Amino acid sequence: MTLRIERAARQRFTVFTLSGRMEAEQVAELKELFDRDYRNIILDLCDLRLADRDAVRFLRGCEADGMKLENCPVYIREWMDREKD
Repeated sequence: MTLRIERAARQRFTVFTLSGRMEAEQVAELKELFDRDYRNIILDLCDLRLADRDAVRFLRGCEADGMKLENCPVYIREWMDREKD
């Protein structure tokens, strides 16, 4: 299982829908796709099935920088909250 990334536009936002498994290798790939202004990006995580620690830390950082996370799986949200501690 690999990470599938779909890009779409919604009003003034760029939406990236992530499907499959997200690991450290995909973090660099995602960073290349993003514009500098994270406030104009939405990550839709509804089909994200697995994530490793690097991916969760990356998602937490994205959200802290102003990116919106939609449909975040409960286990990822809980893990992100634990990483704050």
